[in-house]
Amino acid sequence: MKKKLLAGILAVVLMFIFAACAGTNSPEDANSKLEKTRFNLGYLNSTAHLLAFVAQEEGFFKEEGLTVTLTQFSSAAELSAGLESGKLDVAFIGSVPTLTFQSKGHDLTIFGGAMTNGHGYVIKPEYVEGKSSWGVEILKGRNVASVKNSVQDAELQILLKNAGIEIGEGADKVNIVYFDSQKDAFVALQNNSIDAASVYSPYASLAEGQGYKIVYRCSEEEALKNQPCCRQVATTEALAKNPESYLAFERALIKAYKFTQDNHEKTIKDVKKYIDIDEAYIKTEVYGGYGTSVPDPDKAGTVALKNTIVELGYTTDYDIEKLYNTEIYRKALDSILEKSPDDPVYKELKEHFDKYE
Repeated sequence: MKKKLLAGILAVVLMFIFAACAGTNSPEDANSKLEKTRFNLGYLNSTAHLLAFVAQEEGFFKEEGLTVTLTQFSSAAELSAGLESGKLDVAFIGSVPTLTFQSKGHDLTIFGGAMTNGHGYVIKPEYVEGKSSWGVEILKGRNVASVKNSVQDAELQILLKNAGIEIGEGADKVNIVYFDSQKDAFVALQNNSIDAASVYSPYASLAEGQGYKIVYRCSEEEALKNQPCCRQVATTEALAKNPESYLAFERALIKAYKFTQDNHEKTIKDVKKYIDIDEAYIKTEVYGGYGTSVPDPDKAGTVALKNTIVELGYTTDYDIEKLYNTEIYRKALDSILEKSPDDPVYKELKEHFDKYE
């Protein structure tokens, strides 16, 4: 009788031990390591920010234990203010405004990527009538709408400088007229006083659909190829305070990137829920080769861009090292590769990161 009782007690104890061990491997237990589970993410009206859209719609944020609220903003300044006020935990902000904000003392750290290339300029069709080809020189003598402190503006200034074209009023110069947002600059094309305008995805496709002509896309300009645009940005304090949560966030975006490579049609539908335009335009912007949405922080490319805009006089030089965190992406990608070591998409991301960190 005593032996049966001891055996029964031992069985119960073992059952609890096995249950406890199983519990340590459960998703719920893994998610309990997160310092916070609710994230507010700010993005722009751009198809290029699709990593966030896909991560949300395909459940990758949820899979990582995060509840993420996505909110659209109209400018980099609004996104930066949202981060610094604590209303946002993450923002997809253009590389140029992020760099200028950092140089002015804003404690904002880049920890991942969101888009490479995807910008350009469009012009009213009457200015290229009868021409079979043209370049940035077609903008001479024109009023060009752009956004101050933006990648689009910096890229135009780079090309104008390389072509020896001055900025200002006159038949041989380009007169840049600044607006508060890309949407405002695009809408300004409807005015008689504006001849051309900057664009980022999806405005280039929208412009073509309305009869405007592409002056250039940055992906087709040698001086601008592989230009890092929007970056994943958070306050330095938040990254230090919530490392596991941001690690989970990054894993979700990496998974979203793989999804975009393997599932084109569903990706387009996910994007349309946030950027409600014709699916044909989305397909062109996302898969047309004009820009890519990749989570890699691309530190080398961004540092090179910083040096360029310093030369342009866009901002003063500063130490970017303390405001660039590549470890979050490294750890997130490594943890995914541990489970999927042979996946070609993840392996390609690893090769790119090792080359351009």
